[in-house]
Amino acid sequence: MLIGVPKEIKNHEYRVGLTPESVAELVQDGNQVLVEKNAGIGIGADDDSYRQHGAEIVDTAKEIFDRAEMIVKVKEPQAVERAMLRKGQILYTYLHLAPDPEQTRDLIASGAVGIAYETVTSDDGDLPLLKPMSQVAGRLAIQVGAAALQKNAGGRGVLLGGVPGVAPAKVLVIGGGDVGFNAAQMAVGMEADVTILERSNAVMERLSNYFGAKAKVIRSTPALLAELLKTADMVVGAVLIPGAAAPKLITRPMLKTMQRGSVLVDVAIDQGGCFETSRATTHDDPTYEVDGIIHYCVANMPGAVARTSTYALNAATLVHAKRIARLGWKGALSQDPHLLNGLNVCEGHLTYKAVGEALGIETRASRELVS
Repeated sequence: MLIGVPKEIKNHEYRVGLTPESVAELVQDGNQVLVEKNAGIGIGADDDSYRQHGAEIVDTAKEIFDRAEMIVKVKEPQAVERAMLRKGQILYTYLHLAPDPEQTRDLIASGAVGIAYETVTSDDGDLPLLKPMSQVAGRLAIQVGAAALQKNAGGRGVLLGGVPGVAPAKVLVIGGGDVGFNAAQMAVGMEADVTILERSNAVMERLSNYFGAKAKVIRSTPALLAELLKTADMVVGAVLIPGAAAPKLITRPMLKTMQRGSVLVDVAIDQGGCFETSRATTHDDPTYEVDGIIHYCVANMPGAVARTSTYALNAATLVHAKRIARLGWKGALSQDPHLLNGLNVCEGHLTYKAVGEALGIETRASRELVS
């Protein structure tokens, strides 16, 4: 198969779809790989490193889209990229369609086959292609939240771990999945006062066993969330409904009950955000203030640590890329029900039910389109 890797063009997105080592594996399998000039520069991989691993370097994204049978990216295609997609072309990347009707319409109109990393599943019910970026984003959430709490950044002027004689910051993590667990790990490591809200009994038991007395794990209710917000210095929104828009757990009136200068970090912003006042921001201008509360809502948080993120992502995504290249999209998806769950758009049809429900668009069953 002829596989193309364009340079990412979203604001401050330094990741790349394939590392040079991943290219080498695909080439070894008999595939041809095109990589756009300087696509890997953000992870420290120059064009020569890709050439040495068997890639052909091309000058423009247009050539990638014109020639490749499968496009491998990291972030959802931007409007100029969506315009270059063609019928039957495979797009393998994060899509996050539920909060993005414009992208969804464009992908349906293109006739492309969109396989979204974030909805591919596994035998244990996990989301293995989302997990590495959830781990990165969860850890980053505490790092960026701690910086936003500084007075020079508009925050309360609170040190996360406190000092002898002064209490540490109170960190509230909403959701105990991969993002929440990693955020809590980092916050505990920085000696903050950490509370995790979760609704799954199994997850609560696992978190309690892991953290012990180092973090409070409590069943989430609207009333408890409202009460804890009053004293929180930092809140990390880490809720996820696979493929669907995130629920709005903190409303604007609730902001007025919070301490001025406290920080909200919305890691769910790719799925529309879990705070009513959230709007996507960029690494150029990551925060804004509403009613005295600092919001951090960068939609591609892991792009800031591009090398770590790209290698972690490729470790999860490459196995499926190789299978798609070997069997074609129909063969690969028909053989693997977990990869089939990643199919969101297929030759003019929306195929992911949660996206259809969020956007009011009729969906087709994926299985019908691969048989």
